[in-house]
Amino acid sequence: MAGVERFLEPIKALHDAMRDAVVDACERQSSEQLAAPEDAPGAGDTIYAIDRIGEEALTRGLAELARTEPLCVIAEGLAEPLVLPRGTREQDCRWRLLVDPLDGTRGLMYQKRSAWVLTGVAPNRGAATRLSDIELAVQTEVPLLKQHLSDQLWAIRGQGMQARRHNRLTGAAESLTLRRSAAGTIAHGFATVVRFFPGARDVLAAIDDEIVQALVAPQPKRAASFEDQYACTGGELYELMAGHDRFIADLRPLVNPTGLCCHPYDLCTALIAREAGVIVTDPAGAPLDARLDVTSDVAWVGYANPKLREVVEPLLRGALRRRRLL
Repeated sequence: MAGVERFLEPIKALHDAMRDAVVDACERQSSEQLAAPEDAPGAGDTIYAIDRIGEEALTRGLAELARTEPLCVIAEGLAEPLVLPRGTREQDCRWRLLVDPLDGTRGLMYQKRSAWVLTGVAPNRGAATRLSDIELAVQTEVPLLKQHLSDQLWAIRGQGMQARRHNRLTGAAESLTLRRSAAGTIAHGFATVVRFFPGARDVLAAIDDEIVQALVAPQPKRAASFEDQYACTGGELYELMAGHDRFIADLRPLVNPTGLCCHPYDLCTALIAREAGVIVTDPAGAPLDARLDVTSDVAWVGYANPKLREVVEPLLRGALRRRRLL
């Protein structure tokens, strides 16, 4: 296969190896050891000891993959693009990979929630390559130690989303069907404005309250809409695809640009969500896009279906405009 399809099975296998390496480390090391921060300037986010385990498995796997064709890799944890095989010029690579070796590090290292390995593959257009160029994406769940099942999702542009569920006790894998929510309301469902890190939480919560109160009539002593602060962008996209969440808005770059924000590598598998029918936009309603780098701050909004977008988006945009954020 000369096209992007040739990368699908090798990347899925690489993700499996990365998942297993991280789970093995979690079994052998304490949370305090895994949560030790490292000094990695220009890496895009704080790098913890657990991140390096996935990165080492990634580097080994990519070196093997690049034996047949040179690759340019942009990843969290790398200050500069990595060109493989070593000594190859970036402009001689046909393909550019954007990778988050472990999205959701904080939740996993304390065994609170699954993390995800994320990879997107795009034709190499140098520094001009963007999220919208990604033609193949794979995301793989890294489960908690007490969890024996983990999911893997993938998509080639125009071919829909596919998924399988891996049993790490038996080694078996079976096909998996995910269904996004068909609800036209956020009532009695999960809808979230992201605010899982310190900074501007008051503004973000006010936007959240404004939207919810306009859509769901408040009742004394009742909660008719819920939120889920899952500190993992790939995990949030999964929740939309799986029918667990109906609406998610990550507005951090608009509200608190000096704080920790979402980066392009966190969204390198947005293609899978789109192929599953999830609507992913920027806060103004345009299709989500960004450069393939490790530093750009990205705000995004996800809707499980068009009906939800129709009722939520005008309220979201109004709330942002009133605060001069849009």
